[in-house]
Amino acid sequence: MAAGLSLDHPLPFIFGILGNLISFMVYLAPLPTFYRVCRKKSTEGFSCLPYVVALFAATLWIFYALLKPNAYLLITINTVGCIIETAYLLLFFAYASKAMKIYTAKLVLSVNLGVFGLILVLTLFLTRGSQRVQVLGWICMCFSVSVFVAPLSIIRLVIRTKSVEFMPFWLSFFLTISAVVWFGYGLLIKDFYVALPNVLGFIFGILQMVLYIAYKGRKGEKSNDGTLPIVAKTGTAEKAVETMHKDSVQLSQAAGDEEKVDIRVKNNCLEV
Repeated sequence: MAAGLSLDHPLPFIFGILGNLISFMVYLAPLPTFYRVCRKKSTEGFSCLPYVVALFAATLWIFYALLKPNAYLLITINTVGCIIETAYLLLFFAYASKAMKIYTAKLVLSVNLGVFGLILVLTLFLTRGSQRVQVLGWICMCFSVSVFVAPLSIIRLVIRTKSVEFMPFWLSFFLTISAVVWFGYGLLIKDFYVALPNVLGFIFGILQMVLYIAYKGRKGEKSNDGTLPIVAKTGTAEKAVETMHKDSVQLSQAAGDEEKVDIRVKNNCLEV
């Protein structure tokens, strides 16, 4: 049997089991977020991108594990991940705005069906044997990195607004621990496609937790009316709508001022 599943090599087996358990906790970490979404019946400022990317990465790792002998520990956790991420996306789609629903649907169709289907066809027809595993391993490694990079938009939002409202701490925490365990597992079974992406995952996880500690308890920057900046809770489209609304109000006020001037001129003419 492979080192990852053999009791003759207990250390990689233990790391693999721990990786499954901690990764399961990672998948469950957004539950408070989706409880809030369901309670408020709105996705607010949350993004669907991390869940789309996580689902895509999980399907790729299942494909990789099916081609590699005895990679059952990778199959188990990524199958569970596919189920959970699909459930998250369905909830997100149910409570998102119309514009966000269209965006989410396009993203899922293009990434999870289009890109994955393309990778599936190309690797099956253009590669053979060990070369296929190597090519797919590099692809999996690249998209695993994208899973860790996906929260960068949230990190930028936290720095801009000085608020951690939309960056769940426990997701960052479990991602960091998971990265450490899976790095150890990949190193022990000499699968560098599994080990290397988790170095970056550890770095981003630490960065997110440091930001959370730094900005925890802050209410964020306030605008003149005492509210958080609109970018913290809405998308670019809604911000544009607000800007258009302000412009229209200003135009209406200007038109009203011009009308008042015309009336005053007419009154002066009548008095003369």
